[in-house]
Amino acid sequence: MHGHKSPDRLKVVRPRPSAEVATSTTVQKATHTMKAVRAHKRGGPEVLRYEDAPVPEVGASEVLVEVHAAAVTTGELAWDETWQSADGADRTPVVPSHEFSGVIDRVGGDVSSLTAGTQVYGLIDFNHDGAAAEFVSLPEEGVVRRPVRLSHVESAALPLAALTAWQALADRARLQPGERVFIQGGTGGVGSFAVQLAKALGAKVTATASEDDQPLVKTLGADRVVPSVPAALSPGEPLFDVLLNTFPGPVPEESYGLVRPGGRLVTLAQPPDQSMAERHGIQGIFFIVASDPDELRRIADLAEQRELRPVISRTLPLADASIAYGPPPAPRRPGKTVLVVRP
Repeated sequence: MHGHKSPDRLKVVRPRPSAEVATSTTVQKATHTMKAVRAHKRGGPEVLRYEDAPVPEVGASEVLVEVHAAAVTTGELAWDETWQSADGADRTPVVPSHEFSGVIDRVGGDVSSLTAGTQVYGLIDFNHDGAAAEFVSLPEEGVVRRPVRLSHVESAALPLAALTAWQALADRARLQPGERVFIQGGTGGVGSFAVQLAKALGAKVTATASEDDQPLVKTLGADRVVPSVPAALSPGEPLFDVLLNTFPGPVPEESYGLVRPGGRLVTLAQPPDQSMAERHGIQGIFFIVASDPDELRRIADLAEQRELRPVISRTLPLADASIAYGPPPAPRRPGKTVLVVRP
């Protein structure tokens, strides 16, 4: 994944937090240290250490969240953003894991939209310390109320992949009710949400999945599940209005021919071949997911309405973060790996 932009990469630059002292809306904790997972030098899972660390300071426009669960983004330890500040400076030691669910512990003096005790979830910029810790501080705009129908583990698995799927289908492809959509990779982090969101938007959904995973994808709402891209169309079947490619690497060449003239092909790993798109008379779309509090609220609403649920592959205690970032167990299970910070 290193060398090109990740489909799940969050690119948002926020202002540096103020150094003003936070106004606590709860009783200040007696301890100033916490358990955290940190890396003191660049590397892979082997450099992660479960250790004591300072509880983060809270800027005037920030909130301090008591983390209950933090989700793992595959590949984040290979990205420059993980190890550098927005201006490119080294910022080790770093804390990984940038999707979280928890409870606000206290808020900065300029924060008026959130209060202590509120259950929240959200995203943290990759050039900011993450949530593999008992506490994390972050700008208030990165935090919204979580879907309380879900557990903290499930809520933590939502933000990045669900936002990517939403922005791909609703914002970029502008998927309409009744349209036919083909999702390449229906069991991946993004793909599993894309199947559900496409259905929620009123589309007719076809998705790829291995034979073992096909029942799962059908429970997520797919009208049809096929084992491969070439199997997507039966003879005489109309072409798709929208194709979402969640596979890593270039778009498979045969994918372009599955989209009707004037249709939309959206891809996440790298830009599509525009000459191929033009040859088939389709739109080729590539984008990087961006944080959007309003869309996170919409996703939370869909989860509360039982139209969206995360797929969890495994949970591990915070102390086992190095295992969570290591190779997945075989056979690989679909869904997200989540660190349990507070059982």
